[in-house]
Parts: sequence; structure tokens; C-alpha cells
Amino acid sequence: MVRLSKVSEDGFLEFYKREMGFSSPRTFSRHISASETLVKRIDLYGKLTGHEGCVNTVEFNSAGDHLVSGSDDSQIKFWEWATKTLKFSYASGHLDNVFQARILPFTDDRKIVTSSADGKVRLGEVLENGQVETKRLGKHQGRVHKLAVEPGSPYIFYSSGEDGLVQHYDLRSNSATKLFYCSAFTENRQYSNRIRLNAIVIDPRNPNYFAVGGSDEYARVYDIRKCQMDSSTNVDCPINTVCPSHLIETHDVHITDLAYSSTSELLVSYNDESIYLFQKNMGLGPSPLSVTPEYLHNLEKAPVYSGHRNYRTVKGVSFFGPNDEYVLSGSDCGHIFIWKKKGAKLVRLMLGDQHIVNQLEPNPHIPVLATCGIEKSIKLWAPTSKDIIPLPPDVEEMVEVNRRGREDQSRVTLTPDVIMHVLRLHRRQAQAYIERRPNREDIESDEDDGGDAYVLGFSDGDSEDSVTGNRRGCNIS
Repeated sequence: MVRLSKVSEDGFLEFYKREMGFSSPRTFSRHISASETLVKRIDLYGKLTGHEGCVNTVEFNSAGDHLVSGSDDSQIKFWEWATKTLKFSYASGHLDNVFQARILPFTDDRKIVTSSADGKVRLGEVLENGQVETKRLGKHQGRVHKLAVEPGSPYIFYSSGEDGLVQHYDLRSNSATKLFYCSAFTENRQYSNRIRLNAIVIDPRNPNYFAVGGSDEYARVYDIRKCQMDSSTNVDCPINTVCPSHLIETHDVHITDLAYSSTSELLVSYNDESIYLFQKNMGLGPSPLSVTPEYLHNLEKAPVYSGHRNYRTVKGVSFFGPNDEYVLSGSDCGHIFIWKKKGAKLVRLMLGDQHIVNQLEPNPHIPVLATCGIEKSIKLWAPTSKDIIPLPPDVEEMVEVNRRGREDQSRVTLTPDVIMHVLRLHRRQAQAYIERRPNREDIESDEDDGGDAYVLGFSDGDSEDSVTGNRRGCNIS
């Protein structure tokens, strides 16, 4: 029995079944792609270079043979990843960092929707002559980190922004539909604060459901049918919420990304905390503040994936494998973490960036990954190693450093009064500087000596001119 288990883990049993005719090619492909042995052979396949800024988003097309990327340079690039060839590139039309680029399915890869720090959502359409035409589809009053495309639809997708707004788009119409503003859970929702949204995902098993996450501890699940009925009043009415019980009402964590599995499991990644996997029966209902202690005590605990560090940037999280057998995340230490979904065992640790790994995108058909971070390149990963690669010898030390950093990090909650005080102080300092600054002739030679410094940054989604020529660098906060 032990021998059979070991053979199965190494993948040799799958080869035996195929050769003997006990396994179909499709079944063999799916089983071997999920084997731990194959995951332990994943190595750097190559790099895609050409962007002039940090790469913030990568996504494979539905066929898995091409890849789209977006960057701080506001360029969108379309690659044939296997040959590391750039097929075409175009200016997105955004005036700030591109945070996401998504290819709409069943459009022959000719329609790409993008979102940006300028608060805009845009469409790029490849014309018959090879030129790309872009236009604005909608806007938010703040940065837009994520878009969610309805599976199998060439028309429908969603956007969520730091203004708390969730919008629905149908390319067959000429305008975006404002669904609702996501608000904090309080006793009186009428006066609650808006939640700054970082993530939105659609349940692939039932596209009527989608989930959002942002600047509090709760991931919220909505039914688009109910949202469309209430869209005239912009009522925020989730049908379910999820949150680890120990994080409820902690007020010092927020969600950086979400991912749905093919079986509707919801993966939630928290800033400077761990990653949690929720089944549908682990929900807190539409009003988590009304949940009783007895209910929480009896609620099944969500599996936890830890060891990485998610503090300095907005990091993504995703599943990997033909049946989502693995969980992926980047880390502040520059490594790619791969855990077994069942049991949460860490099986791979790969150096993916000299600084930080932010986004990881699995190929939809084969065991290939694309990752990006603070560097200007995209890294491609495939099971090309001849040897099984073990965890690095210093893995325990690395995990311990990440754990200590998380525990030692002092958290400061900025109330509205504190923010206004800082802004007033900043204005007084700026006015004092203006009054005592030297003539321009005295400082022209020193203009390039230092970088910009910001006390607090707020994005103004109304004015496009306000960000022209002032493209932000990588966001590390």
C-alpha cells in the first residue's frame, strides 16, 4: 500500500495506466498535471521583456497560447509566450498605471478591457488592419485594481474601485451600470463608511454570483440578479459574507485579492495575514454582526495557507492545477509560494523577483505559470527541470523572518480626524516652503537630484489632467 501510494505520488502509476490503456489521454493529462512530482520540477522557462515600468497584470487567453500584460508605462502588450515573442503592443489610453488587463472570451483575442490608477475602465479593440482603437467605458472616483469577466461571455464584465463602487458592463449597451457602493457593516448602514475595493471575482460554476473584497475583513458575495433589481437605489445587499472568526471586528486587516475555484470555493488573501479557503457552508450570512457566538463556535474552520508575507503591495492569489489542487501566492521576500490545497502543505518555494512578487497567473490548460512584480519583466515557469527540486534549505528561516515581520509590524489606524490633521499640517508646511523658497534660477540645476515625497496620497477620479505626466511608480504602502 505504501509502495502504491509512493508510485502514485511520483506520477509513474499514471504512465503505467496510460500505456496499458486503463487511462484516456485526457484523464492522463489532468492527473499528471496535478502530480506533486511535476510541481517540483517547475523551473524558470524564460522572461518577457519590453515594458518600461513595473508589470502589474498578466493573463493568458482562453486557448492558453498567448498572454496579455499591463504596466506602469500604460502600455498593453500581447505575447506568444512559448516563443517569447511580442505580437503587438498599444497605448492603453490610460493616464496612469495599468492595474489589470483582461481578454474577453470568444472575441478572437481582439477585445481587451483594462483598468488603471486613473480611475478609468477602457476597451482596446484590434481592428482588421492591425491597429488598436481604444475608448473609455466607465470611471471611478479612485483607483481601479480589478476587473471580473463573466466566463464565456464576450460582452459582460464588472469593475470595482477604491471608491467602493461596483459597476456592471455590457458591451452591447453604451454605458456602465452602477450597481451599488460597498459599505462597512455597522448598526446603522445609512451612515457607514464605504469600503475601498481591491478585488472582484465571479463564481465560474454560477456566474450569477460574484464576490468583492477590500479595506475591511469581510469578503462579500452578491447575486447579480438581486443587484440589478436594486440598481436604481444602489442598495448594498450581499447574500453572504466570509471571514475567519479570529479576524472579525479586528479592523487592522484588509483583503488584497480573491479567487474562486471550479467548485465555488472562495480563496481570500489578507494584507499582512494569511490566506484562507472558504466553502459555501462557512459563511456568516448577509449580516455578520448579527452572528451569535454559538454559531461562530460551531462553524467549520477554514484551511490556512501561511509562511509568505503580504504587506508592502496589493498581492494576488490563485489556484493551480487542472482541478485547483494547489494554491499560489507571491511574497514580500520575492518568492513564489505553492501549497497543496488539501492539507496546506508548502511544496514549492521559488525566487520570482529580486524585490516582490505581486501577481501569478496559471495557464488554463497546462502546468505553466506567468508571474510579475516590481521588476519590468514577466517570468514564465514550466516543469522543465530534469530533477525534482526540493524546498530550499533555509525555508524555515525564511518563513520565520516573514512571521516575525508580520508580528512586529506596528499598525496605525488613521481616523478621519487624524487624516485631516495631517493634511492641514502638510498644507501649512507647503505654504511655509513657498514663502521661503529661493528663485527658480537658483534651483534649476538641482531639480533632478531627488524624487517626489508624499505624506498621504489621494486619487481624484474626476480630472484626467491631474495625472497627465505624473504617472505613479510601483505602489508600496
